[in-house]
Parts: sequence; structure tokens; C-alpha cells
Amino acid sequence: MIQINNISKSFGDRKVLNDVTFTFESGKTNIIIGQSGSGKTALIRCMVGLNEIDSGEVLYDGRSFHTLDFKGKKEIRKEIGMLFQGSALFDSKTVEENVVFPLSMFTDLSEAEKRERANFCLQRVNLPNAGKLYPSELSGGMKKRVAIARAISVQPKYLYCDEPNSGLDPKTSIVIDTLIKEITEEYGITTVVITHDMNSVLEIGDNILFIYNGVKWWEGNHSDILKTTNQELQDFVYATKFMKELKTKF
Repeated sequence: MIQINNISKSFGDRKVLNDVTFTFESGKTNIIIGQSGSGKTALIRCMVGLNEIDSGEVLYDGRSFHTLDFKGKKEIRKEIGMLFQGSALFDSKTVEENVVFPLSMFTDLSEAEKRERANFCLQRVNLPNAGKLYPSELSGGMKKRVAIARAISVQPKYLYCDEPNSGLDPKTSIVIDTLIKEITEEYGITTVVITHDMNSVLEIGDNILFIYNGVKWWEGNHSDILKTTNQELQDFVYATKFMKELKTKF
């Protein structure tokens, strides 16, 4: 479980997060949504320590991240898996070598043990025979699955996914969503997903945080979001404001 309590962050005179509080539950797919520039990425960067917060706290299973020393923060970072928007695979490394990479950084496993773990993770994402291939030989969906295998190779307690369906067709997006949800539930991971894909929100959104202009504007689940009377959330989900403006032009 990750708890954020009263998180605020400014860059100069611009306040990007204002007193945001939310609980990201273990074994659940926790989704952050909001318009571009609303503060989603800034929040994630604060949660993993890439940005220092101005006030508030981030708790990883009760451990106050921002009060820890370098060694303490490093221990928590060992428990975090990251799925980047562009997959961020190393083009010069094979698929197996890409998955082994974090194991070499964060574990003391032998080379044989690392390869065994990497191939187990590749099997889990339905790529059992892809280890010797290079990223250039993979489709976009396969690259995402390799990135997921790499993210779970260190058996993380916490998994951050930044726009996991970016650039994928609808069918492949469903495959990635299903895989993220299955892995989250199977291993009891606290998964945090930033997405603009409303299909993902409605299909796997166990807990949803809607940020509007740096403020927590709404929270609920994928069922609640369809019944919301929150005007700003309706505008985001259904593009109601845009449609009204469009009608006035034509």
C-alpha cells in the first residue's frame, strides 16, 4: 500500500499539486487520470523521489519515504518496478539481457539464477521464446510485454506504469491491461497507472484518482465513474465541453 498525505508541490510561482491525499491499495489497479498538465506526472515524480515535495508525506507500507536517508530510500526503490511509456528497452541488448538488467543492479543472484528468473518472467508475459531476439525484432505490444517482464523481474511490491497503452492498437491494449491486472492480483502488487485510455480506466480501474488543476477532484472506481455528476470529470470522460463547443461551430 502507498499512502500520499497532503502532498503539495510548486515550481517557482506555479503550484502543480495542492494538498493531494489518496491511498493506493495493494493487489489493486490504482489509476491516475486528468488532463495534460493537471499534475499527474509531477505526483508520480514526487512519489518516487525524483521531485522533492514542499509539504506532505509519502508512505510505503507505513514507511515515510521522504524522511529516510539515502540508504533507506534505496531499499524502497529496490521494491519498485517501472513500466515506462516508450518501453525504454536497450536496443543493443537481447530481450533476455533487458530483463536481466535490473536483476544485475539490485540483486546478488548468480548469472544462471538471473537468466532463470528472466525466462520465468518472459513466460509469465507469454513470450517464452523471445529471449534471444532484439527489440527491433518485436512488435509494439511485444515490447510492452518485455518491459512488464523486466519490471516484475525483481519481484516488486510497487509497480508504476506510465501510459502503458500508448501507441498500441485497441486489441493489443486490452492484452496489456489484462496482463497488468493479472500480475497485480497474482503477486499482490500495489500498481499505479497513469493513463488517458478510458477503456483501461473502465476495464481495470479498481481505484481511480482524478486530478484537476493540481487538486484531487474526484475518487472512486470504474463503476462510480459512469454515474458521476462531477462536471469536470464528465468533461474529461465524455468530452462534453468539447462536444458542446463543436456543436456551436457547426
